[in-house]
Amino acid sequence: MAGDAPRSASAGGDAATTRLARSVEGRPLLGDEDGFVPLGAAGSDGIDDALGEATGASTLPPIDDLPATRTPAERLSFGVPFDPGKLWGIGLNYADHADDLDAVRPAEPASFMRPATALTAPGGPIRLPPTEEAARVTAEAELGIVIGRTCTDVDEAEFGDVVAGAVPVIDVTAEDVLQRNPRFLTRAKSYDTFLVVGPWVSAPVSVDRLAGTTVRTVINDETVAENTVDRMLFPPEELVGVHSRVMTLERGDLISTGTPGAGVIEAGDTVRAEVDGVGVLAADVVGRE
Repeated sequence: MAGDAPRSASAGGDAATTRLARSVEGRPLLGDEDGFVPLGAAGSDGIDDALGEATGASTLPPIDDLPATRTPAERLSFGVPFDPGKLWGIGLNYADHADDLDAVRPAEPASFMRPATALTAPGGPIRLPPTEEAARVTAEAELGIVIGRTCTDVDEAEFGDVVAGAVPVIDVTAEDVLQRNPRFLTRAKSYDTFLVVGPWVSAPVSVDRLAGTTVRTVINDETVAENTVDRMLFPPEELVGVHSRVMTLERGDLISTGTPGAGVIEAGDTVRAEVDGVGVLAADVVGRE
């Protein structure tokens, strides 16, 4: 059952897009494809409130109506765009990716959690662990779903009422740690800087909007994997519903919905998560200490 009465924002990868962001200095921002203004110009107290305002039936005003001049995105440096809560990841959620790995397709979402200390901002860097810790590290693009208000037992039809928006994610794994034992998954995913999120939350989201979205893993300008959300075994609305029956979901919780595929990364590489209609997230990779 969803929490308070629903509220919402405007749409995805076109002129109606609303983007919630935070500068690297911590200033909350409201934007669209033409640039960003201070979030305070919209009368919002901060990102936390704005996430709630981005669900259901928007109270965020059109940016053209605000008394502020846009700053183009290319002139800004972005931080993690919201205060993170619970960080869920989903494994083997694209049918094609599971087949590529010769893995048994899970009958239920294969989910795990990771600590907030794994987070890093757009640009990174992603820091590789020492070789004795992990000699093979991979990175993958994912679509992230950001919860906008407290909710439990969410019906799939309530998805747009409780989700603030979508965000690109780069998920990193110490593959050789995981290969030693599948029970080491949490450790393999939890090194500092192994979760890159941003540069903005794109709002609002709906089941129809996300269905054909392409998610693309790009390493050094080479696409190593891509697929569309409608090829997921468990679509975003089902993931929200399942996890809301396990625990109360709260504003700022993130569900990273799985990857179409990963690539091995080394020092000097650049990784991109391209989520069409949502945004492009990039991070540099730096060497082992």
